[in-house]
Amino acid sequence: MEAIKTAIVGCGKVGHLHAKALSRTPESIFVAACGRDPVRTEKFASAYNVKAYTDVEEMIVREGVQALTICTPHPLHAFHAVKAAKAGVHILIEKPLASSLKDCDAILRAAIENDVKVGMISQRRFYAPCARVKKAIEDGKLGRPILGSVAMYGWRDEAYYRSDPWRGSWQGEGGGVLVNQAPHQLDLLQWYLGPIEELFGYWANLNHPYIEVEDTAVAVLRFKNGALGNIVVSNSQNPALYGRVYVHGSNGASIGVQTDGGAMFIAGMSSITEPPINDLWTVPGEEDLLKRWQKEDSDFFLSINPVEYYHQLQISEFLRAVIAGRDSAVPGEEGRKTVEIFEALYRSQRDRKPVKFPLTSELGAHTSR
Repeated sequence: MEAIKTAIVGCGKVGHLHAKALSRTPESIFVAACGRDPVRTEKFASAYNVKAYTDVEEMIVREGVQALTICTPHPLHAFHAVKAAKAGVHILIEKPLASSLKDCDAILRAAIENDVKVGMISQRRFYAPCARVKKAIEDGKLGRPILGSVAMYGWRDEAYYRSDPWRGSWQGEGGGVLVNQAPHQLDLLQWYLGPIEELFGYWANLNHPYIEVEDTAVAVLRFKNGALGNIVVSNSQNPALYGRVYVHGSNGASIGVQTDGGAMFIAGMSSITEPPINDLWTVPGEEDLLKRWQKEDSDFFLSINPVEYYHQLQISEFLRAVIAGRDSAVPGEEGRKTVEIFEALYRSQRDRKPVKFPLTSELGAHTSR
């Protein structure tokens, strides 16, 4: 299969997951890494035997980069993505796509204008239990989806927020639990239930006084298909409980996935504690399949390095899509939908009223907070 020249911008913790994937994926010729700190970037690049740069445009030109993965802090995603798109480079962005709709729209507009592909990392879509929920909905096993929920009870301590200078601030991180920890579950909810019509929500910082951003958020939603939903996400449960997404159908059947269990995974700082599993499945005639699936999925998960495996799976899929000239499994437009959810929640608290979808971007920095 054809391979293309790839590079990374952002040499922090999650950057290592991308670098390992780009080093091992047959579709990738990994050539360079770019970061703000020359010493740190040189050390990172040396670990993967690639060239080190501190200027992304220079790196693209000198190395002939064709696809770039972006692993910088969220508010910087658009800055690098737009530069890459204008240079004709395809872009894969670590979640979320950006920290604001304004930045999302800048990325997507630059991609269209320069005929490049944009994808967003959402590796939990590639988990077998998550894909099983999607297929069951598509196959009509729930009748019509009428109710969906996200519950993510995690934990982040002060050491976590001190581990990088950008964490825990609006300017550096772009938000809190909604922007950094919950996007995977928010993505799954909208993937399962479809376009949103309206959202009303609140956010708060309940027990992390050393950060600016929210550690907890709740919302209720109405979807365009008439379904209702709710979101409860928090970084305030020590040592963390679980992340779950459930969907209930008009025929009375319920299905769901526990995407995360126990202490939550932190890139570069911890491993995945528990395998993802379908923990709810009452589809008529399929109730007895649950234990079998749980064993099969757990056995497979424990047979691989899940921290690296699913990133490599999605990065490989993205590069194959670029080579074939098609959209990837999670294109940039899908990434925008997650940002639309958390920006709607921020706006709902600010304006003290429900927010109608679709949202358009607002001018200025942090106007939705």
